[in-house]
Amino acid sequence: MCERGAVKVIGLLGGMSWESSALYYQLVNQEVRERLGGTHSAECVMWSFDFHRVEALQAADDWSGAADLLGTTAQRLEQAGAELLVLCTNTMHEVADEISAAITIPLIHIADATADAVRAAGGERVALLGTRYTMERDFYRGRLESRHGLSVVVPDEPDRLEIHRIIYEELVRGIVADRSRQRYETIIDNLVERGADGVILGCTEIELLVDPMDDRWPLFPTTKLHALAAVSVALS
Repeated sequence: MCERGAVKVIGLLGGMSWESSALYYQLVNQEVRERLGGTHSAECVMWSFDFHRVEALQAADDWSGAADLLGTTAQRLEQAGAELLVLCTNTMHEVADEISAAITIPLIHIADATADAVRAAGGERVALLGTRYTMERDFYRGRLESRHGLSVVVPDEPDRLEIHRIIYEELVRGIVADRSRQRYETIIDNLVERGADGVILGCTEIELLVDPMDDRWPLFPTTKLHALAAVSVALS
């Protein structure tokens, strides 16, 4: 029997969107049960934002305001007993450094968890799908390249626009459409043809659309990888 205190409390900073945050909650609990057996589940506390607030800050390019909002809320999770923090979104890792500076507990960075999995699989040149912020800004691509030595390719601009549109107009609203799945699959095929030896599903909602277990391509599902990394730290 696992004694209380042997499992660290996971803080989940979610709601961006709640659709993928629900998957985080499911994954961390399933993984704790898998590793510890019996009736075990994760010790966790969660904050779930009204995503409209966060999306408005993104659209206004107000990353300072977003950092203040998420940093303050991360402090609340720490005060509630969290012993490590999971930011349940790829895009908002734009302000991961500011959030980390606002708390005293470790923040498990989603790009690090993903890069570790890519490296373990022998990958070197990866394609990155996500919001336009994730695909085009340096906070994510730059970390994969400078910290982990990966080469990163992204879709051409028309495909980036379509990937982004589907995320914000469909997936975060709970719409999972076959036509959008087919569009993503075509984009993935093109990236693999361009030499990608792995494809990072770099938006936590994409796993609602593209099956991470689809063996047609070497996929790296960031939601699952992030959740498993958090459990590993919680049980360490």
